[in-house]
Amino acid sequence: MTDGARTLPDTSRLSADDAKETLRPLLRAHRRSHHPHPERGHSRICEELTEHALQAVDGSRSVAAFVSTGAEPCTRLLLERLHERGVRVLLPALGPQLARCWSQFQGDEDLCTRAPGRPPEPSGEPLPARAVAQADALIVPALAVDRGGRRLGQGGGWYDRMLPLRRDGVLTFALLHPDELVEGPLPTEEHDERVDAVITAQEWFLLEGSRFAAGA
Repeated sequence: MTDGARTLPDTSRLSADDAKETLRPLLRAHRRSHHPHPERGHSRICEELTEHALQAVDGSRSVAAFVSTGAEPCTRLLLERLHERGVRVLLPALGPQLARCWSQFQGDEDLCTRAPGRPPEPSGEPLPARAVAQADALIVPALAVDRGGRRLGQGGGWYDRMLPLRRDGVLTFALLHPDELVEGPLPTEEHDERVDAVITAQEWFLLEGSRFAAGA
């Protein structure tokens, strides 16, 4: 398992919402210390991360994932490799009236930016939120995850709404830089869903809080 989980400031005296708002700027600033995606091609870290992600979701016929931007752990090569293998890949997309939807990945050349500040999306028709129930595995973004599977996201609420729609028994993987696995517990609210596993450029592994971990 990835060593050296980071220790974050103690926010135990704050409400969960205030604790999240305290931690997010610190985590975003730390993430900016990582190199952004190369403009062309893929780095060694992209290759290693992709290798571990492919191992993690091996055997899946459909995977819900996301398009990375900036200094996020890179998913671009992973999306290409899954598509080449004939895996159906669902990506977040905005539907009518900014509804949270999905759209099927048809290749990197098909991705387009539909709104400022939004990751690129496939050009095809949006699928309803419940389409995530078709996925055999979910790969989700996170600013940090603790060893109990508590995930801190960007705060937009996308996955708060999407994760409860997944099929029972489907694993949820958080894609992280190795130093974004942190000592817990991260602040959580009633609606927060835990992830089952972490994928980094070093390895992938089930977390202690997962229903699928040994002895769970």
